[in-house]
Amino acid sequence: MADFIKHNSTSFPEALLCEARGLEVLADTLKTAGVTELRVPPVNAVSEQELVMPRIEAGPASKAAMAMLGEGLARMHAVRQPHYGFDGNNMIGLSPQKNRLSDNWGAFFLEDRLSVQVGMIRNRQVRAEFDAVLGGKGTALTGFLNEHCDHPSLLHGDLWSGNVLFDNAGPWLIDPAVYFGDREADIAMTELFGGFSGEFYAAYDRVYPRTDAYVTKRAIYNLYHTLNHYNLFGAGYLDACRRNLSVIEGL
Repeated sequence: MADFIKHNSTSFPEALLCEARGLEVLADTLKTAGVTELRVPPVNAVSEQELVMPRIEAGPASKAAMAMLGEGLARMHAVRQPHYGFDGNNMIGLSPQKNRLSDNWGAFFLEDRLSVQVGMIRNRQVRAEFDAVLGGKGTALTGFLNEHCDHPSLLHGDLWSGNVLFDNAGPWLIDPAVYFGDREADIAMTELFGGFSGEFYAAYDRVYPRTDAYVTKRAIYNLYHTLNHYNLFGAGYLDACRRNLSVIEGL
C-alpha cells in the first residue's frame, strides 16, 4: 500500500503530533473492544512537518459499511475509561483544544469546551451574550450533563462525515480530536452536517442505545462545534450557535 503524506498547513507545530497520538489511542481502544471492522490507519512516521500513513483508496459507503461503522463505534464507546478529558492538549480542526483530566464531566465540558470557545469570540457584544447564559446556567448545565452521562468513553472528537473513509473492506476513522467524555457527543456531531445513514444509527443503537436525554444533549454538544466554526469562519454560524445556546437557556 502506497504512503499518504499529510503536511502541516497550520500555525501550530504540534498539530500532526497530536493527530498521530489520537490515531494511536483510537487504535488501542478499538483493539481493547475487540473491534476489527472499524479501522484506524497506522502511523508510519510523524514529525512537526508531516504525517505518513498508508493511502486509503476510498469510495462511497455501502449500507453494510455504515452499519459496521455504527456497531464499531458503539463497542468502542462501551469501553469504560477512568477519567474525563485527556492528559494533553490537542486540536479540534484548525483550533487548539484545551484538555485536562477530570472526574466531573459537566464541569469539564462547561469550562474546557464551551467557555474556552466563548472566550475566543472577538465580538465583545456576542461574547458577553454567551457568557451571560453560561454564567447563569452553569450549575444547571453541569448537573444535567453529569446526571445523563454514565461513564467516560473515548471520543473521536471531530466525527463529521469528512473524517470517515470507506474502502472495499469497510470504514476507517481519520483526523481525530480525541478525549474522554460522554459518548453521545460523538453521535451529536454526526448529525451536525449530515452524511451518516439510517443504517449507522440503527446499528449503533442496537449495540448501545442512545439515552432519553440525547436530543437535548445534541444541541449542547454541538454548541461547541458551532462556536468553533463561528470563531474560525465567521458570522454564518452565529444563528446555529444561538439555537444551540437556547437549549441551555431552557434547562
